[in-house]
Amino acid sequence: MFLERVNEPSDMKSLSVAQLETLSEEIRHFLIDNVTKTGGHFGPNLGVVELTVALHYVFDSPRDKIVWDVGHQAYVHKILTGRKDRFSTLRQYKGMAGFLKRSESPHDVFGAGHASTSISAALGMAIARDLQKENHHVIAVIGDGAMTGGMAFEALNHAGHLKKNLLVILNDNEMSISENVGAVSQYLNRLRTDPHYGKLKSEIESLLRKIPSIGDRLANAAEKAKDSVKYFLVEGALFEEFGFTYFGPIPGHDLRTLVALLEQVKDLEGPVLIHVVTEKGKGYPSAASTPDKLHSIGGQVTSPKKSVPTYTDVFAATVIELAKEDDRIVAVTAAMGSGTGLLKFSQVFPDRFFDVGIAEQHATTLCAGLATTGLRPVFAVYSTFLQRAFDQVIHDVGIQKLPVIFAIDRAGLVGPDGETHQGVFDIAYLRIIPNLTIMMPKDEAELRHMLYTALFIDGPVAVRYPRTEGMGVSLDAPWQRLEVGRSEVVREGRDVTILAIGTMVTVAENAAFMLAEQGILAEVINMRFIKPLDEERLDELALRGKPIVTVEEASLAGGMGAAVLEYFATKGIILPIVPIGLPDQFIDHGSRPELLHHVGLTAEHIAQETQALLDRTRQAVSPKVIPSKRKSVGH
Repeated sequence: MFLERVNEPSDMKSLSVAQLETLSEEIRHFLIDNVTKTGGHFGPNLGVVELTVALHYVFDSPRDKIVWDVGHQAYVHKILTGRKDRFSTLRQYKGMAGFLKRSESPHDVFGAGHASTSISAALGMAIARDLQKENHHVIAVIGDGAMTGGMAFEALNHAGHLKKNLLVILNDNEMSISENVGAVSQYLNRLRTDPHYGKLKSEIESLLRKIPSIGDRLANAAEKAKDSVKYFLVEGALFEEFGFTYFGPIPGHDLRTLVALLEQVKDLEGPVLIHVVTEKGKGYPSAASTPDKLHSIGGQVTSPKKSVPTYTDVFAATVIELAKEDDRIVAVTAAMGSGTGLLKFSQVFPDRFFDVGIAEQHATTLCAGLATTGLRPVFAVYSTFLQRAFDQVIHDVGIQKLPVIFAIDRAGLVGPDGETHQGVFDIAYLRIIPNLTIMMPKDEAELRHMLYTALFIDGPVAVRYPRTEGMGVSLDAPWQRLEVGRSEVVREGRDVTILAIGTMVTVAENAAFMLAEQGILAEVINMRFIKPLDEERLDELALRGKPIVTVEEASLAGGMGAAVLEYFATKGIILPIVPIGLPDQFIDHGSRPELLHHVGLTAEHIAQETQALLDRTRQAVSPKVIPSKRKSVGH
């Protein structure tokens, strides 16, 4: 087996193309055997096996810089760069990361978990190479879905202007997690399906090569002739208008063609783009036929039917139910129709559903525009993806106080996807925005009521909810319009108060039960609203003067606990308070229970911290006898 002999890219250099083809099949079987056990991004990696093999065969990583967009498709790269023996730990706690990570390998030259970043990063490396008078290649690998992101086009525009030596590989597998949308997708579809362009272009080139001693003037005319054919056959010639030399489309599973073309173009001057057409999930029929489900898997290809719906499921069902009653509701997603549950909405209300592609900034301002007309847009988006539209949330939604509903999925710890996807900063980056209401439900029934309540709020609303199953509570209760900024007492107590939000309410209740066994009666309050805070409740707590613990599955810096401390500080109130939340660090990958234990968001830890706070408080108020330091003097 060739795979056993390949521990670094240099081990491939002596292989023939035929042997590389065998190696590719071995890698594909290795992926299927391993990823179906560990979970991970399945379909994208099966589709880039030959492309990755060809890149590492032709180029010299890590001297040559290969920048992978997102990292969904970098497993083959990891296998070829000395990490195949660690694959059983993929996405496991303290194991190998599911995305690229600079600290994991010198071959991971740029880490990424979000789309459309690779061309910008690669261009920065190309500029640095030239400034430092170095001589190596820089390659960006980007998918057709990621190419819809505005950042990718900003980078193309700059790269074409600078004319740096840069190779961009457009991996076109005709599908992303959700079906690709928009003019760019249609353009690529024309390129990949036009049977005449490639043939006519090659025939013209062949004809020109037969003309002896062609002069400069004739050569220029020939180039114009080729361009005119290209413009006639392929509307727009988009990438060449950006200043790139374009090659393609070429078959992405034909190693002989890939290797030959990469060898041919690697020393060309200026920016080059190769358009490679691949099959997502190649070699595993289920992954190819259901890309949205097998884009990423959780450790087994088939899983038992869940009896308790996820928060995402409840969100999707609730929005559909509300939309049947309120025709102002429209739904927006940024290429995550399946992941956010809005695919179900699109099937019921196709004319009221909009997938904008990987373009969160555009999605946010699109919602702002929709809201100006009296509609109630619901933008379903992962917490970490909304980070990309921070300015638009402020400038286009917040300042104008437009009633956009941000349904923030994957809020809190998401587990195996790790640092790039942990939704821990949304409270902090949204709480500073005026006019914005932020809430988080303690269970799936409260999620329904919050979405209903959001329709009555005159301004932007963020409802954040986790990537977990619900609590299994009944969903049959009639709609309840919650009082904005009002909390809920879920457990009475006189000794200490625990203020909790979202997923931590039940954990706080469990902590209170543990404390009760020690004779400590803890009150537990479901805050519900992070902004506005329940100031009336906080004033009551201040009058009582009892210790307070705040608990949240979010960043402590800028979080709910910080908001409570700020409120008391502005009132000049001093109380013993301990905020519990996520520490000032990026949280690595692992299962959700492992990560919650790691950061101390467990009932046991909350109970311990509460007990410690009470002990310190008692010591601070109890009288102390300070022994005299003066020595006794004899007579």
